[in-house]
Amino acid sequence: MSDVIEIDRLVVRYRGKTALDGLSLKVPRGAVYAFLGDNGAGKTTTMKVLTGLLPPESGRARILGLDCWGRATELRHRVGYMPERPRFYDWMTISEIGWFTASFHKPGFLARYREWAERLGLDLTKKLKDLSKGGYARVGLALALAPNPEVLLLDEPTSGLDLLTRREFLASLADLASAGRTIFITSHSIAELERACTHVGLLRDGQMILSATLDEVRKKIRRVSLRFTETPPDTTGLGTVLEKNGTGRFWQVLLQDPDPEAIAALRRRSDFTDFEDVPVSLEEVYAGLMARPRNSSDNGTLPPLVRKVDE
Repeated sequence: MSDVIEIDRLVVRYRGKTALDGLSLKVPRGAVYAFLGDNGAGKTTTMKVLTGLLPPESGRARILGLDCWGRATELRHRVGYMPERPRFYDWMTISEIGWFTASFHKPGFLARYREWAERLGLDLTKKLKDLSKGGYARVGLALALAPNPEVLLLDEPTSGLDLLTRREFLASLADLASAGRTIFITSHSIAELERACTHVGLLRDGQMILSATLDEVRKKIRRVSLRFTETPPDTTGLGTVLEKNGTGRFWQVLLQDPDPEAIAALRRRSDFTDFEDVPVSLEEVYAGLMARPRNSSDNGTLPPLVRKVDE
């Protein structure tokens, strides 16, 4: 099985308001999939469907070939999950919450939990009510990793962690993925997540506007800049313009699906100097795509997706 997570035309509504509007995506085995979007875009709703906490109105969601709603109990032994705001019995110690949770899991859970708690710098004797926000988050991470899961669903896992702990945890994702695990993660720390992820999905108003590998994104969304002598370039035919700016005789654009021949023609012009055609950061991709109004572009039509998610 190449695709470990499969979401197909998923629709979820709350009191008549659409949270997910025909969402489709696929996550291959061993991927670190960054699932990005603004607050209210539908990320947490997607997580609830994947963890079997919420049934879809229509469409389907599967992990490891199993229906997330119908086979939720079975999946809990194969999937690790950390919610954005974990809630525990605060009167327990860190050790006791691991012991309590282990009763719902297979043998080996408690030993792995204690190992992860130690790696995350937790004092097992401390009570949960005395922990900082970061400490509370570390407990959630240890519990998510303790089942030795094939799939990890992480909803803002680094929220509240200090910089060094965040970086250490995100760096460990590559090791987890190389061991065959598949990781589906949401985070507002886009720049840090870029160092760890292999795939990217952008969600807006319950719909995917981008789903691609990170390498594909870097090829298909690029920044072109130059200095002109008299007249700035015409953007017609260069690709979908996501941003255009510059000062004085400096000109630059952020392009989606740039036309190689049109870019090469710009490069050859003698009245243009300091020419650059470079990939951009994931943060710039996010800002450029998310800022575009829905159903609008330079020619009045919806710009093409980096990759159609239903292909």
